[in-house]
Amino acid sequence: MGNSKKLSLAIAGFILGASLVACDDGRGGAESAAKQFAAAVSALDVGAVAFDGKDSAVARQQVQDVFKALEPDRPTVDAGELTLDGDTATVPLNYTWKIASKEWKYTVSAKFTKSDDKWLTVWNPASLVPGLNDNEILSKGSQSPQRADILGAGDAKLVTYRPVVNVGIDKPQLGSSDPEASATQLAELVGVDPAAYTQQVAASGDEAFVIAITLREEGRTITDQQIQAIPGARAIPATQPLAASRTFARAVLGTVGEANAEQIEASAGALTAGDVTGIGGLQQQYDAQLRGTDAVVIRAQRADLTSEQIRAAGTDPRRVVFEVAPTPGTPLKTTLDPNLQALAESTLAGVGPASAIVALRPSTGAVLAAASGPGSNGYNTAMLGQYAPGSTFKMVDSLAMLRNGLTPDSKVECAPTLTVDGRTFKNAEGYPEASLGSVTLRDAFAHSCNTAFIAARDSVSQAQLEAAAMAMGVAVEAPSLGAAAFLGSVPGEAAGTEHAASMIGQGKVLVSPLAAAIMAGSVAKGSPVSPQLVLNPEAGGAAGGTPGEPTADAASPSSSVTPEAPAQASGQPITAAEAAALSDMMRAVVTSGHAGFLSSVPGAPVGAKTGTAEFGNENPPKTHAWIVAVHGDLAVAVFVEDGGLGATTSGPLLKQFLTAAG
Repeated sequence: MGNSKKLSLAIAGFILGASLVACDDGRGGAESAAKQFAAAVSALDVGAVAFDGKDSAVARQQVQDVFKALEPDRPTVDAGELTLDGDTATVPLNYTWKIASKEWKYTVSAKFTKSDDKWLTVWNPASLVPGLNDNEILSKGSQSPQRADILGAGDAKLVTYRPVVNVGIDKPQLGSSDPEASATQLAELVGVDPAAYTQQVAASGDEAFVIAITLREEGRTITDQQIQAIPGARAIPATQPLAASRTFARAVLGTVGEANAEQIEASAGALTAGDVTGIGGLQQQYDAQLRGTDAVVIRAQRADLTSEQIRAAGTDPRRVVFEVAPTPGTPLKTTLDPNLQALAESTLAGVGPASAIVALRPSTGAVLAAASGPGSNGYNTAMLGQYAPGSTFKMVDSLAMLRNGLTPDSKVECAPTLTVDGRTFKNAEGYPEASLGSVTLRDAFAHSCNTAFIAARDSVSQAQLEAAAMAMGVAVEAPSLGAAAFLGSVPGEAAGTEHAASMIGQGKVLVSPLAAAIMAGSVAKGSPVSPQLVLNPEAGGAAGGTPGEPTADAASPSSSVTPEAPAQASGQPITAAEAAALSDMMRAVVTSGHAGFLSSVPGAPVGAKTGTAEFGNENPPKTHAWIVAVHGDLAVAVFVEDGGLGATTSGPLLKQFLTAAG
């Protein structure tokens, strides 16, 4: 019985095995070959694929040549359902490419043949790209749309396309002239390095136009006649995104130029060699919004087709296999007033050290001007500078004292000197004796009595100082600013001489000129000012309040203190009543203090506060010169890094600006 059962099982197994063999028509091997080919093409390496009618190494090189223009992109290739016909099989291959912001999808057919029980891939370039011939490759062309403008208040065009001329050597026009002599002569004419330019010309191809410099058409002093007098030299008209002048708001707006290797690498494929991109400032921060997306055209063409043959052909000998339409950039709208920005820059034109003027509208927070003087060497001092504010910070002290029950008429003691933990503090040189002794808080503020405010340290804690600064919009986030900025840093804890120094805006207290203008603007508004510079940050850059990079090599600010990150908005913002008391005291700085020179400014009454902050290790120390003011719906901060006294250095600059601003 047992042997019969074993025999039955053996017969059944033989019959089942025979059935499986009969059903195995080669589909499994063909499917495996199809999947291998799909995976190999996805990797653009078919060296391990066995081909029918093609050496694998040759096929590998040809695949790489076909797709070389699309590097570093690679396709995703999936094998579809196989169709078997004896010893041949056909499989659809579904390709998906990520090209720019679009997907390029297509399906082609691949064939496989069985030879000696092994499935081979039949070589056919049309299995790579629809209709591709054996002697063809792909080429990729792109064209950027016109870069969008940067607009200011009232949609004034701060940066737009303006006429320029590209000046260089057109090598085909040299004839028998010496390229080196022409390059040297042109370099000397336009003021570029002759050795470097001569080398650049020598390294360029025979058909190249080698640009030496791009000049604004408006106001250029080098004439076409001077250029044309040099063999091979030409001035070719073009347009370029430019501000009204080379220096106009440059540190804030940034510039536009050819992408460097670092930017290309960081762009994750968005930029390639030769692309134009933003460099620094808003141009870089909002590059994607301003640049838009390129038009991309992928063509099939003969592998040996030259650019000269393409240009000479009556019709384009290439055929388009895929294209992406361009997406225009979106103009970036800002609050900068071109007239006030230009006025601020002209006001600072003769200032040697790093300097800044920031003007904003307290009612809306709109930043109207953010100018950094020539001494800033391209650094955005106006928005990124980190400096001790000196006595302008007594606005914050005074708010804390008002919150502790004082009024502008309360009496405080103004001594000639005051010693804290062995360190002696004194008032500025020339402090009026009539304002020493028991004086009103208003008088101590108007004449900037250091000792009176330091003496208040026992009743005003460091935490109260921090809270008062935040109440005035300092050292808090600015969610609507839309640009990189330093908005101030006030430590919440300090003791002894450090606390005393904080009371006169030194120690670890830091502000930027923008933060100083915010502080003054909050008094004018009667509530904290939240600054705004960018109105439509569609492609978002760094949030306001995040320190950014300068737009050019520049000396760092003099502070060595590491600021704290900005905090959330104050839980106890300045009130209208508190602001009214501070406004009264700021007006006293003009009517009875040392900013009387502002009394002649036409229009609304001016309120102000001066500040002088020591820095460095020299004896006597250098000082930052500050002054802030409110004038109607305008708040202004003026800063000079190495400027002596605020009243005598920054004060006249402020008067000049306010008078001209009207």
